Amino acid sequence: MFESLSDRLGNTLRGLSGRSKLTEENIRDALREVRTALLEADVALSVVKSFVQAIERRAVGQEVAEQLSAGETLVKIVNDELVMLMGGSNDSLNLSTTPPAVVMVAGLQGAGKTTTVAKLAHYLINREKKKVSVVSADVYRPAAILQLQTLAEEVGANFIPSSADQLPADIARAAVQTAKTQFVDVLIVDTAGRQHVDEDMMREIKELHALIEPVETLFVVDAMTGQDAANTAYAFNQALDLTGVILAKTDGDARGGAALSVREITGKPIKFMGIGEKVDALEPFYPDRVASRILGMGDVLSLIEEAERKIDKKKAERLARKMQKGMKFNLADFQDQLEQMSNMGGVTGLMDKLPGMGNIPQAAKSQVNDQQFQGMTVIIDSMTLKEKLFPDLINGSRKRRIAAGSGTHVQDVNRLLKQHKQMQKMMKKVSKKGGMQKMMRGMQGMTAPRGPGR
Repeated sequence: MFESLSDRLGNTLRGLSGRSKLTEENIRDALREVRTALLEADVALSVVKSFVQAIERRAVGQEVAEQLSAGETLVKIVNDELVMLMGGSNDSLNLSTTPPAVVMVAGLQGAGKTTTVAKLAHYLINREKKKVSVVSADVYRPAAILQLQTLAEEVGANFIPSSADQLPADIARAAVQTAKTQFVDVLIVDTAGRQHVDEDMMREIKELHALIEPVETLFVVDAMTGQDAANTAYAFNQALDLTGVILAKTDGDARGGAALSVREITGKPIKFMGIGEKVDALEPFYPDRVASRILGMGDVLSLIEEAERKIDKKKAERLARKMQKGMKFNLADFQDQLEQMSNMGGVTGLMDKLPGMGNIPQAAKSQVNDQQFQGMTVIIDSMTLKEKLFPDLINGSRKRRIAAGSGTHVQDVNRLLKQHKQMQKMMKKVSKKGGMQKMMRGMQGMTAPRGPGR
C-alpha cells in the first residue's frame, strides 16, 4: 500500500536541500508535486486542497533547524499533517458494556465483509483474549452463512446457526439471546452487502441496528476503490451512525486514497486495516505509523509487535545460543529463518516496515519478491538432513540431484549456497560484540536471489 505515493513524495521532499528557511517560493514546486501525488493516489479533491493548505500555512516562514535540511523540515510538517488527516491516534474498539458487546459489520457487496468478520473475531480472540460468537444475518447471498461457519471454525469463534428462510431481525434477536447463554464477551453480527441507494435494504439494516443496539457499528470498505470508499462510507454513516471503518484489501492497493480520505470525509475513525488474505491479516490502524510508511520511514513498532507474536521464541533462543557457542549457521537454520520470515508476511511485508526503504527505487524493490524465497525453501527441502547440517558436503553431483528434485537448475542451487554463506558470515558477526551494527552493514551489501530457473 502507498507505494506510488511514497515514491512521489520521497523524491519531491528530498529535492529541498541547502535552504535555511522555507518560503512560499522554494516550496511552491514541492507542494505542487505533493498535490499531484495525492490526486494520483485517488485522494478526494476536497481533502487534497485542505491538506496542502495546512502544510503551506505551517511551512511558510519556518526556520530550518541547524541539524535538519529544508527537505527534512518539510517532511516533518507533512508527516504531522498526514497523522492529523488520518485521525491523530489509534481509535480502539469500545467494548465496555455488559456482555455480550454487540458489534455490527456492514458493507457493500464484494467488499470482503464476511472475511473481515472472521479476521476481527481472530483478532479479538488472540490479541484481546475475548470469547467471541459470530452470526450471519445475510440471507441473500448464496452460501454466505456456510462461509462464515467455515471461517468461524478456522479462527475458533462460536458460530450461531441461522438459515436463509429466516428474517435478518429474527436471526439477530435470537443471536443476542444465544450469546448471553454462551457467556461470550463479544457477538459479531455479519450483515448482507447492500448499496446505499437501495432503499429497502437500507431500511432493513436501520431496523436491525435499532433492534440490537450495537456498541460498535463498523463499515468495511475495499481500499482499492479509493475515494469512492470514503464517499460510500459517508452515505452509510447518514443511515447508521457508524462508529468506525475497516479498510479491507490494503495489500492490493498501491495508492492509498481511501486511507487518506475516509476520516476527513466521514468524520469516523479507521479502526482496522486488512493486510492480506490470511485470517490473522488484520491490524489496528495507527495514523502515525501509516504516515511514517507513506514517507518511507518504515514502521518499526509494528514490525516489533509482529515479531513478538509470530516468531518462534524457542527456535530463536536456540539459534542465539548456538551462535554464541561459535557453532556454524547451517542450511537447516537458514530454512527456519525463511519460514519465520514467511510467517511475518514475507519479505515484501517486511520491506514495507523497514526504515529507509523509501529511498530504494521501486524498480529495485520489485526485484525482491516472496516467490524467490519460497523457491529457496523448495531447494532446501530437496536436500538430505546431512546436507542441511553440513553444506560443505554439497558437491557437483549432489547439486545436480538437488536441482532435479526441486525442479530448478544447478545455478539456482549455487545462488542459494552463496546466499547462505553471506548469512553465515553475518550471523557470525552478530554473535560478537557490536555484531548487530556489523550485520546491518553486511545486509546492505547483500543482493536478492533470483527465482528458480532464472
